[in-house]
Amino acid sequence: MVKAEISRGTTPAPPPRARVLVIGGGYVGMYTALRLQQKLKRGEAEVVVVSPNAYMTYQPFLPEAAAGSISPRHVVVPLRRVLPNCTIIVGEARSIDHARRVATLTTLASEEEAANRTTANGLDAPRTPHTGDAATDAHEPPGSFEMTYDELVLAPGSISRTLPVPGLAEHGIGFKTVEEAIALRNHVLEQMDIASSTRDPELRDAALTYVFVGGGYAGVEALAELADMARYATRYYHNVKADDLKWILVEASDHILPEVGHDMGKYAVRELRARNIDVRLETRLDSCENRVAVLSDGTRFPTRTVVWTAGVKPHPILAATDLPLDKRGRLICTAKLTVDGAEHAWSAGDAAAVPDLAADEPGAECAPNAQHAVRQARVLAENIVASLRGETPRDYCYRYAGSVASLGLHKGVAQVYGRKLKGYPAWLMHRVYHLSRVPTFNRKARVLAEWTLSGLFKREIVSLGSLEHPRAEFELAAGRERSRDV
Repeated sequence: MVKAEISRGTTPAPPPRARVLVIGGGYVGMYTALRLQQKLKRGEAEVVVVSPNAYMTYQPFLPEAAAGSISPRHVVVPLRRVLPNCTIIVGEARSIDHARRVATLTTLASEEEAANRTTANGLDAPRTPHTGDAATDAHEPPGSFEMTYDELVLAPGSISRTLPVPGLAEHGIGFKTVEEAIALRNHVLEQMDIASSTRDPELRDAALTYVFVGGGYAGVEALAELADMARYATRYYHNVKADDLKWILVEASDHILPEVGHDMGKYAVRELRARNIDVRLETRLDSCENRVAVLSDGTRFPTRTVVWTAGVKPHPILAATDLPLDKRGRLICTAKLTVDGAEHAWSAGDAAAVPDLAADEPGAECAPNAQHAVRQARVLAENIVASLRGETPRDYCYRYAGSVASLGLHKGVAQVYGRKLKGYPAWLMHRVYHLSRVPTFNRKARVLAEWTLSGLFKREIVSLGSLEHPRAEFELAAGRERSRDV
């Protein structure tokens, strides 16, 4: 009888799965989730990735996407395809209360639901959580919901670091996303169209003047690629010559591309100036009001194009947490990639101040670049798995190999393992390295195919600026139709 009663008893419920919440779908976020997907056993943990976009952008390819060498679709990696065993939430984290292990999130759906609740009959309907077990809170902002977690990975990346330059917010263009890269390409070609069709010499001069602020990777590579593209495009304009284009690079320090070393930085300056690119070192942008770029050396350039690539800063979500930050607003992390003094919180990449154990200088920190981010993500994921299994996490230690930078088609600079390269060999190394780093075989094959075809056929020089306003034509037609009805 006892055996029969035991056999008829209810089966104990399986223990709840641990939830690993990954904030950010960039280098660290995607690669961490990918490694977790590979290392975790089935049912061992649930991995939730929260990202404002459903794709990861491979930022080193943005300059080539802007120049038309690579299709925009091949610069991004779809998270749902790469992470089929993870839950992907397209949304943003608004705040994190790590003491409670709770993150407050918003999504497009939750914002729409909140708007519908406040407008339907003037009543506020009950809040609907995004997931079945997500808690709710009366103090949440409208359209948000709470999600609990067991392990937190904060990898939101960085945003553009702007300064209070008059006119910058109104006229400046960033260069951190694929949308900005394609918009900049369309804008440059559109300015050439304006210059070729105007009879106003001042408007023509402003349209053909392009000012880039910031001498790091983003600024130099974007300027060099777009200058090559625009110079090529002039052969199809009957009244715009290559010498009519004015390209200005403004850098506050006394050198550019510090990652490739001082000597290679000086070579890059000489290379750019040899192509009639005006490189202004130890110079700042003081104003760009009224479409006039005013530099700290007193020079004034009427221009319709100001591209801001002067550095980045940590994502604002870091300030909305109860986790320790350094003076630059980054998370203070240990060599094991845990947030210092906070159990079950992890970070890497741009958002984290990680000690560089391989550096010769004591107290050095890992540079916020893709080379470290990809490797940190792998160690971070393995340390999370070790933590879930009660094992000891390991330290992150990687000796920086060097840097490569493109200066346009067939031109580049590199410093790798102490060896300095320039010109075509450096450019080729730049392409080979980044082709090996871009995720998935699918993307590698597509990028390689596009590079091959671009070597066989002429560049595309079509501006598709109307893509930014796809409903403009229809709205115009609908407006005319309504006017006839009236």
